[in-house]
Amino acid sequence: MAVAQPDVSVIIGAYEAMPYLIECLSSVEAQTIDPMRVEVIAVDDGSTDGTGEYLQEFAERAPMHVRVIRQENSGGPSGPRNVGLGKATGRYVFFLDADDRLGPEALERMVDMADRAGTDVVLGKVEGVNRSAPKSMWGKTVERTDVFSSNIKFTLSAQKLFRRALLDRHGMRFDESLFTGEDALFTMEAYLRADGVSVVADHTCYYLVGRDDGKHVTKSGSYTLRFDSARALMKLIADLVPAGGRRDQLMLRPFLVTLLPQFGPKYLTDSEEVRRHKFELAKPLMDTYWTEGVAQRLKVHERLRLHLVAEQRPELLPEVVKFVKAKKQAAALLERKGRRVYLVYPHFRDRAAGVPDAVYLAEPREARAFPGYREGGVDTFMRRAVRKARRVLTSREVRHAA
Repeated sequence: MAVAQPDVSVIIGAYEAMPYLIECLSSVEAQTIDPMRVEVIAVDDGSTDGTGEYLQEFAERAPMHVRVIRQENSGGPSGPRNVGLGKATGRYVFFLDADDRLGPEALERMVDMADRAGTDVVLGKVEGVNRSAPKSMWGKTVERTDVFSSNIKFTLSAQKLFRRALLDRHGMRFDESLFTGEDALFTMEAYLRADGVSVVADHTCYYLVGRDDGKHVTKSGSYTLRFDSARALMKLIADLVPAGGRRDQLMLRPFLVTLLPQFGPKYLTDSEEVRRHKFELAKPLMDTYWTEGVAQRLKVHERLRLHLVAEQRPELLPEVVKFVKAKKQAAALLERKGRRVYLVYPHFRDRAAGVPDAVYLAEPREARAFPGYREGGVDTFMRRAVRKARRVLTSREVRHAA
């Protein structure tokens, strides 16, 4: 008898996942979607704590089809996910980490959304348990959007529903050479290649669980891994999006989330050797991808730090980082009758430093917080000129009528 194709393949990569795996699998078993519409592919990545044995027990009693694959440790999450993806038969795939759990009705709601909207990727609302979770993209449920029209670029974890045909059409797999940021690369590519993305914001679909032992942080490792991650994501964006505003909009993510923290408070405790190395690693990225369009989308203190990195001015950076770490509010200098707001961070108008004023110029969204700021610039001038012309014309018409 032919077996119907499942709607969704839940792919679980598991390494030393006990006891968190127990709640994870319970959340799968409790899903409201018909068990016949689900397959679970669980890959035990060389665990020694009973993870593999528990997966086998689950497979024997679960109401849905469960396939357990046991292999030697691969060193990261990409290998197990790729193995699972190669075995998946569902119309959609969902990547579930073994220490996290699904929300009630999650699979049913996400599959229904994808079917109704015809989209290739569905984001279900995520909540953190003993750890933080992304928030800016959950404002409202949206049936169809894209990476340029929403904040989804700030959630690039793999815990999404993906249409398998999209992944197969483009031969998409996780990059096993990366030990951090591999999910960001995969998810950003899916966003860019997708025929629409949906957001389920009115129901918690995924619980991101912070482990007491900290093992959920996958190979945090050396700072060099962060540069590898930023380099890969920037190249992907550049390869798939032509130069211009849309590319700048997406480049904001690796600059802000991956690169900038390397020049944050931790930089102050780095050795001189590490500081030099960070500047060396950053140079080709800044030379290739740092643009005025990216700079304008940042807050002043973010822009200033990255400007100093781009200009290879390591001697100026520590004072700026100390100022930011102290959470001081930079003084505001209003010029041009309040139409320009400069934030006075270190080295502002210091001739020896030679940092251009434009680096300190607050964009409207940041400038609005300061009393006396008058938004509009040239546009405001033009509006005043038009109003004046109308008054002159009206007075002439009144005189002629008289």
